[in-house]
Amino acid sequence: MRHTKTALLGLAIGLIAVLPAAAQEEANTERLPPKAVSFSFEGPFGTYDRGALQRGYQVYKEVCAACHSADHLAFHNLMEEGGPGFTEAEVRALAAQARVPAGPDEQGNTTDEKGQPLMRPATLADYFPKPFANEEAARANNGGALPPDLSMIVKAREGGPEYVYSILTGFHEDPPAGFKVVDGKYYNPYFEGRNISMPPPLVANGVTYSDGTKATIDQEAHDVTTFLTWAAEPKMEDRKRMGFGVLIFLIALAGVLFAAYRKVWKDAH
Repeated sequence: MRHTKTALLGLAIGLIAVLPAAAQEEANTERLPPKAVSFSFEGPFGTYDRGALQRGYQVYKEVCAACHSADHLAFHNLMEEGGPGFTEAEVRALAAQARVPAGPDEQGNTTDEKGQPLMRPATLADYFPKPFANEEAARANNGGALPPDLSMIVKAREGGPEYVYSILTGFHEDPPAGFKVVDGKYYNPYFEGRNISMPPPLVANGVTYSDGTKATIDQEAHDVTTFLTWAAEPKMEDRKRMGFGVLIFLIALAGVLFAAYRKVWKDAH
């Protein structure tokens, strides 16, 4: 009996020693809260920074578009009011750089002699081209992972812009002692489970900004996050202006109603 009690006591002490370590290991897999970062579009009077939107489009086109689609965006959106502020000529030039599937040619062919789809330069009416023909091709080129569409990613992820920014800038942090990075994945403390399939997408000077802005990782992440926020909510500025106008109207209406109330009831007592 004494040996049994001793064994049970030893087991209990062992469990007490192991549980904190296990809890710590479990805690290490929980994603960190998004970084606190300031964006021009935040707040009731916030607006999009046109320079950031244009730079963000460049980051998307030169970096993100190789793996991620933006299905809800057409080239003509880039010149619409409330958007990046490109001119029509600039957007036509940007569209012409992209290739989209062409319709059947005069002979009814949709592929060339090598079996490749016929392609043509994009126009203002075309949507951004997809990087892969289908989900199977996307997974085959990304180790089995499916890169998400980015046109609504800011709305689809808890934390919104701050989450996207944190993911993009979180690759260069070191994992804590004892944390295992799964083969074929990368450590990112802002991603659930902290193992992410996407390799670090941004590098310093990975793009050359036409306006001379220094392309640090933080700057690239800030710009492309601004662009993706606009992609998810292109009418944000209109919505805020309308809300402000409605607020002014309600305040004025309240003043009129109060004045009418005072006039009607001033002799009632």
